[in-house]
Amino acid sequence: MSAQKDSWVSSFSFLLFWASSIPTQGSERLLQELSPQDYFSSLQAGRASLAYFSHPVSPDAQPFLEQIENSAEALQDYGISVVKVNCPKEDVSRYCGKENALRKAYLFRGNVLIREFPTDALFDVNSIVANVLFALLFNEVKYVETLADLQNMENTLKGRSNMVFAYVPATGTAEHRAVMEAAFAYGTVHRFVLTTEATLLKDTSNNEPDVSSAQLLFCHCQQATDLAQPCRRTAMEQALTLLNIHRHLKLMGAPLVTEVAEDPEKVSTVHLQLGLPLVFILSQKETYEADRRTAEFVAWQLLGKAGVALLSRDLVSLNVLLRSNVALKTPEEGVPVKYLALEDTDEIITLVEDKSKVRQIQEDEEEDEEEDEKDNNNQDIQDDQVVEAVSRDKKQELPLEQILALTEDTFHSTLVEAARTVVLFYASWEAVSLAVLQTYTEVADHLSDVFIFHPGAGGVLLSRVNCWDWPGLCTKENVTQVPTLKIYEKGESAGVYDGMWGTEELTSFIILSQVSCPLKLATIDEAEGYLRGDFPSELSSFHHTSLLGVFSTATSEARKAFEEAGNILSGHVAMGMYLEDEALALSHKYAVSPPALLLARSRGRSVEGISLSKQSTQDMVQLIRYELLDIFPEITVQNLPHYLQLRKPFLIFFSDGDIGQMESKEMLNLAEKPPHQAFVACWLNLKKTPVGRGVLKSYFATVPSLPLLVWVDLHAGGQVFRFPSEQSLTETNILSWLEKLKAGLEIPSSTLSEEDWKPPLPAYDFLQMMEMTMPELPLQTSHHHRDTPAQRPPESPGGDNAIQEEPSQENKAEKVGSPGRDLRGTAPRLAAKEKQGKRHSEL
Repeated sequence: MSAQKDSWVSSFSFLLFWASSIPTQGSERLLQELSPQDYFSSLQAGRASLAYFSHPVSPDAQPFLEQIENSAEALQDYGISVVKVNCPKEDVSRYCGKENALRKAYLFRGNVLIREFPTDALFDVNSIVANVLFALLFNEVKYVETLADLQNMENTLKGRSNMVFAYVPATGTAEHRAVMEAAFAYGTVHRFVLTTEATLLKDTSNNEPDVSSAQLLFCHCQQATDLAQPCRRTAMEQALTLLNIHRHLKLMGAPLVTEVAEDPEKVSTVHLQLGLPLVFILSQKETYEADRRTAEFVAWQLLGKAGVALLSRDLVSLNVLLRSNVALKTPEEGVPVKYLALEDTDEIITLVEDKSKVRQIQEDEEEDEEEDEKDNNNQDIQDDQVVEAVSRDKKQELPLEQILALTEDTFHSTLVEAARTVVLFYASWEAVSLAVLQTYTEVADHLSDVFIFHPGAGGVLLSRVNCWDWPGLCTKENVTQVPTLKIYEKGESAGVYDGMWGTEELTSFIILSQVSCPLKLATIDEAEGYLRGDFPSELSSFHHTSLLGVFSTATSEARKAFEEAGNILSGHVAMGMYLEDEALALSHKYAVSPPALLLARSRGRSVEGISLSKQSTQDMVQLIRYELLDIFPEITVQNLPHYLQLRKPFLIFFSDGDIGQMESKEMLNLAEKPPHQAFVACWLNLKKTPVGRGVLKSYFATVPSLPLLVWVDLHAGGQVFRFPSEQSLTETNILSWLEKLKAGLEIPSSTLSEEDWKPPLPAYDFLQMMEMTMPELPLQTSHHHRDTPAQRPPESPGGDNAIQEEPSQENKAEKVGSPGRDLRGTAPRLAAKEKQGKRHSEL
C-alpha cells in the first residue's frame, strides 16, 4: 500500500508549492523584530502580518513569544509575516501605551487592522495558524450555529457549488487548523462551512455522533437539481488532517462512474492512485442503461471507499469466464484483476468493506490454482525462468530513489528541463519489465556519482514510466512493447535501446550516448589523442576500442555512409571522424588510404588500419560491428549472439576460473594470425558463466576435467572435437591438431543433435481452458456499443477513447423501475429475477 500512498502524498505537494510561491520580500522565515515606526512603514497593501507589541519589562510574555516565533515559518507559507514590535518605554501610542494592548496580538492587512487576538487564545502553533487563517478567510469560511443556517447555505449553493461542512469541538485546535489550511487551498472551488455546535452535528447525523471528535462532510449540492431535496452528504471517515482532507476532496472530485474501453489491467484511476480498489461492472450493449444505473448506485454506496467503472464486453475482448459480471482491481502492484460472479450489489459492497471477504476470494483462487496444478502434472515446473525469479523476489523492495517516476503531467516538462533523459517504459505487472527495472536500479547506482543529476542541472537523468498507470502516455511515445528504453535530448527522442538488458550493457549505452556519434575531430592532434584513448570528459570512465574514420574531401559518399552508420550505432560504439587537410598524412602513417578506419585497441598501443571498399550504410554498420569484436574474447551470455551471427566454427577454451597466462598467450598468438578469420577463437570461464557446465554436459554427457580445448561447428554437422589432453597447449600443437581435423583424421567426441531449440514445456492453451461460449450470448458479437448512437457514452474532453469519464448525477441512480440491486448487465444473466424491496427508489 505504501506505493499508492506515496502517489497521493506527492500529488498533495502542490499545496505547499502553491503556498510557498507567494511573493515575499527577502528572507522572512523567522520572527522579525522591528520598532513601531519601522513596522508601520513596512506594511504593504494587501499583505497580511501578525504583530505583537512588547515592552522590555514584560517577562510574562516570553512563553507567548516562543509560540509566535514557532508559528512564523508556518504562516510564512501563506504569505503572512510575523513581527515582534519592540515598544520604547516612552511610547504612549495606541498599541504601545496601554497595558491591555500588550496582552493582545494584532492582525493587519496592509495598514488596516483586521482582528485583535487575546494572547491566551493563541496558546500554540495550531491555534495561531487556525485563528489567523480564520480571520483572513472570513468571506470564504462561513460559521453557522443552527440547522436553519446550514440549510439556508445549502439552498443557496444547490446547482452551483459543493459544500465542505466541518465540525470541530473547539477553535484553535489542530483539526481547526487543518480545515482552515484546506479552505485556503480549496476556498475558490468549494464553499467551506464551520461549526463548533455539538447540537448542529447531531441534527445533521442519522446516528448518534461522537461530539468529542472533529468530523467533515462533503455536501454534493452542485448536483442537487431538486431544491426540495437536501444535498447528498459523504462523510470523511479518516482523522481530520490536512492530508486526509485533500485526499477526500480529490475523491469527491473524481467522476462517479468511469466508462472503460480497454483491458482492466491497464486502467489507472485516481482511486487506485490513492490506495483504493476499483470495481468494474461488466456490461453489454443490450443492458447498458440498466447496468449504468446499477453502476451509479454502487458508486454512491462506495463513494470514498472505492471507484466504480463500467466495462463493456462489446468494446473489450476479455479472456475470462462468461459468467463473470464483476471485476475487482486492488491498488497493490502486480496483483491481477479478479473476475467474480456475484448476484447483487450487496455482495459488491461487502466485498469492498469487508477485508476478510477479499482474503476469502484470494484463498479460493489459491485453492483453484492448486487444483489446476494437480490436473497439469506435466507442467508442475515453472517453465519461465524470468517469471520464476521475479516471483521469488516479489517481496523485495527495489531502491528506486535515484530513478525519477514520470507521469502524464510531468513527462514533457521534465524532458525539456533535462539536457539528456533516459526513460524506461515498463509495466509493473509484467515479469520481464520487473527484471529489467531491477537492472535499471543497478545502473543508476553505478552512475550516481558521475552522471546522474536533477532536471535542469545538466548531465543524464534516469527516469521511468509505468505504462500500466499511464497507457496513454506510452501510446503517444510510440511504445508498442515493454520494456522499452529511450533516450531524449531536450524533450526530443534521440534513440531507442536494442541491446541486451544487462547492467554492463545498459551502463555502456547510457555513457556512450552522451557523445556525438561519430564525434568530429578538428585537428590531427585531437585525432591522435582519440586513438590514444583521450576521450571527452563524459567518457572518462569508459574503456573500449577507439574507432576513427579518416576521410578526404574526395570521399564524400563514404563519409556520408559513415555518419549514417554512426547514427545507427549511437550508444553502442565510440566512433570518431577526421576530415581535414592532414587526413592523408594520418592515413599514410598507418599504411591505408582514405576512406579508411583506424582501430586502436588497448588505448592506442596497437592501431590497425582498414580500407573501406564498401560504402553503403548497412555494409559500413556490419563491418564496424565485426571489427569491434575482440580477437580472443571471453564468451558470456551477453556477447554470445554477436559471435554466433558470424556462423563460424568455435575453438573454445573452457577454464574453471581465469585463464592462465601461458594459455592466454598461446591462444592469442593463434587468434592473431591470418587463419583466425576462418573460426572464432574464444574462452569460457565456468565460474563467471556457470551455464558453461550445461554446455559441456551436452558435449560429453558429463563435465570433463578442466582446462579443456574444444572445437565445435554448430552450423555444419555439430561435430565436437576434444584437444588431446596429453599434448601441451601450444600454438604449434593446436595448429597441427586443426590440420588433422581439416583432413578428417580425428574422430569427433560427440555430435550434437539437429533438433531445434524449443521451450522445455508446451505453451498453455488458454482458449481450451476457458468455458465454451453460450450460443445465445456469444463472447464477441458483430455489433459494437458505438454503433448505437442513443447508448453511446460521451467522449472525454481530451479525446482519449480508452477511458471515458462522465460525472454522474444522483437522480440518474434513482430512476423508478430500474433493477435495484440485481446485476443484470452480464452474460448470461445470473441474477435476472427482480428482488422485491431492493429497488433504487426504495433505498
